[in-house]
Amino acid sequence: MTPKLVAFDIDQTLTESKSPLDAEMAALLRTLLDKKRVAVISGGTFEQFKKSIIDPLGASEDELRYLYLLPTMGAQLYEYKGGWKEVYSYALSEDEKQKIMEAFGLAFRETGFVQPERIYGVQIEDRGTQITFSALGSDAPNELKYSWDPDHHKRSALVVVLQRELPNFALSIGGTTSIDVTRQGIDKAFGLHELMKHLELSKEEVLFVGDALFPGGNDASVIPTGIPYASEEKPGLSDTKDTIRKLIA
Repeated sequence: MTPKLVAFDIDQTLTESKSPLDAEMAALLRTLLDKKRVAVISGGTFEQFKKSIIDPLGASEDELRYLYLLPTMGAQLYEYKGGWKEVYSYALSEDEKQKIMEAFGLAFRETGFVQPERIYGVQIEDRGTQITFSALGSDAPNELKYSWDPDHHKRSALVVVLQRELPNFALSIGGTTSIDVTRQGIDKAFGLHELMKHLELSKEEVLFVGDALFPGGNDASVIPTGIPYASEEKPGLSDTKDTIRKLIA
């Protein structure tokens, strides 16, 4: 396994849901950055990437030059050149955002969605290039999120209606309670292809590491591209660390 670029999902791959890198993962990533280019691609915003990845990583400026950030499912790309610079961004229009919001309202009614007794933070968040539904709210504690929809059944029912109402958008189940909506064609496969073009790499020179490779999961779009991916029986932080150790060795 000798990829030139290793791309990682965040939640349940590099970190617990919306949590910062732990010290061991940060140290492994810094070592990997000394050997290879590294990308991080997820449904979060650039600000969330900074909080969960950049700040706890503790990387030097030389190391950051080999790190690439793809927030909101690859609808944006950032690289480090004396500071973080935006390479591209595919923002949703106000009309598109309104259509997505209305579709969620309809999906709630048709599926009989039961609203939680308490919402922590924002339930439907405008991330500029993406609309994200977080069932318990954007700031819900992990112990509640992990038990809310472990088999993806609740979110899958919502997605059925959303797909009918939003045929020109991409939808995916991500994290522990989320559904992400971007423009049609914008997903992790898109983001990785854009980064590969930017770096002049072939798919054989890339490795993807993620947990949501199941049908409808927000990592699944990578599979049909032919980009090699790390598949573990029980994906999680410990498996990611083992994968990084193998790459370093």
